[in-house]
Amino acid sequence: MTPFKIGWYVIYTKPQHEKKVAEYLDYLKVQCFLPTIRTLRIWGSKKRYVNMPLFPSYIFVKLESVQHYFESLQIPGALYFVKIGNQVATIKEGIINKLQTIVSNNFQDIEVSTMTFSQGTNLIINAGPFSGYSCEMIQYKGKRKMLVRIELLQRNIIVDLPSYYLSPTVRRFIES
Repeated sequence: MTPFKIGWYVIYTKPQHEKKVAEYLDYLKVQCFLPTIRTLRIWGSKKRYVNMPLFPSYIFVKLESVQHYFESLQIPGALYFVKIGNQVATIKEGIINKLQTIVSNNFQDIEVSTMTFSQGTNLIINAGPFSGYSCEMIQYKGKRKMLVRIELLQRNIIVDLPSYYLSPTVRRFIES
C-alpha cells in the first residue's frame, strides 16, 4: 500500500447530488471545491438563472488524512474517488487555482468541452484576473479562445479573453 499524500482528489457522485455531497463535506470540515456557473434555465414560460456544476457529478476534495478519505466515501450520494489504474488520482493545486479564478470572476462565456483539441499556442496572461497564468490559445467556433485542459476528467474549459491580455511565452534554451 502506498503512503497517503495530502492533496486534491476528485469524488464522483450520483447525478445531481453534487451540492448535497459538498454540504456534507463542509459539515465534516473537509475542504472541497464545487465549481459552478450561472446558466439560464427555461421551464415553460419561466426563465431563471441557476448555479449549475461546471463538471456534473464531480467534486474536488482536499484530503488531509486517511480518515477524511474514508469519511468522504460514507457520504450519501458520493460513489467513489476517481482513479488512474489502482491509484486514486490527484489534481495539481495549479489547476484548482485556475478553476477557482475562472469561477470567481463570473465569466459569461465559459464552455466545458469533451472535444480533443490539438496543441495550441502557449501564451502568458499579463493583465486581468488571470494575470501570471499560462494558457493555450486555440481556434474554436471561428474565434481565438483560451483553453484550460483537465486531463484527468477528460474535459477542457474554454474561456473568451481579450487578446490584449496575452503575450507569447519566452522559451529559454539551456546549453549543456
